[in-house]
Amino acid sequence: MNTLKINNLELTYKNGHQAIRNISLEIKNGMFGLLGPNGAGKSSLMKTIVGLQKPSSGSIQFNDVDIVSNSDYIKKNLGFLPQDFGVYPKVSAYNLLNHIAILKGIKDDTERKNQIQYLLEKVNLWNFKNKEVHTFSGGMKQRFGVAQALLASPKIIIVDEPTAGLDPEERNRFNTLLSDISSEVIVILSTHLVQDVKNLCSEMTIMNSGRILKTGKPKELIEDLEGKIWSKFIDNDELETYQSNLKVISQQLIERQLQITVFASTQPEGFLPVEPILEHVYFNILSQNS
Repeated sequence: MNTLKINNLELTYKNGHQAIRNISLEIKNGMFGLLGPNGAGKSSLMKTIVGLQKPSSGSIQFNDVDIVSNSDYIKKNLGFLPQDFGVYPKVSAYNLLNHIAILKGIKDDTERKNQIQYLLEKVNLWNFKNKEVHTFSGGMKQRFGVAQALLASPKIIIVDEPTAGLDPEERNRFNTLLSDISSEVIVILSTHLVQDVKNLCSEMTIMNSGRILKTGKPKELIEDLEGKIWSKFIDNDELETYQSNLKVISQQLIERQLQITVFASTQPEGFLPVEPILEHVYFNILSQNS
């Protein structure tokens, strides 16, 4: 069992911006969702975990090794798929993986060949092994990114906004791939898409403004909202009044009518009960801390 422990982590950049504010987490094997809006500090946290930047204070341990002072340890056990995975132009998928494998320390030619074939087959790209990666579709590039992240059998895999820009079919294929590899390693999924966390993660945390707002199991967080979510169709000019008197957590226009969803411990007059979903958890937590 792999374990990542983060204790009282802080990160302040030279310009004075505090990107991480007193974060503590413990993550074990499986898929862990790190959910928050753009600018919440998710990428700063990921970069700090993988050793690309040092925290201002606090500690990070991976399998009981201090990886703030020993970043080489995490790098040897890490697969990282950043938000913007750059690829070299005019290089085939096979040759690029071969190059990355050498950089990751896989010196034996046969071992390297076997790993590359296995991974390209796993991400359904073996038939495209001689195709230049820069010509791949967005989904193919993301699957190639997973293949390179899995080289050298990492114990922790971090993916940052992996499905941004993918069509629904590619997103489902990509998410299935992540789920398949998470049983024996830690997979941290950093995203602003609630759907991805709901479908994949057994544990999650909601983050904003560099802080952790809530951590738990998606199912239990949803159950906590039972009997507390209500909705109603209103006129547009009524919105401000409802926002003044109730906790409006979301609003959407449906066939030219505005539907608002509110959080309340008892049923507001004229509202209908709504079965809570993870989106309600997310919007409710963010609204509490806005």
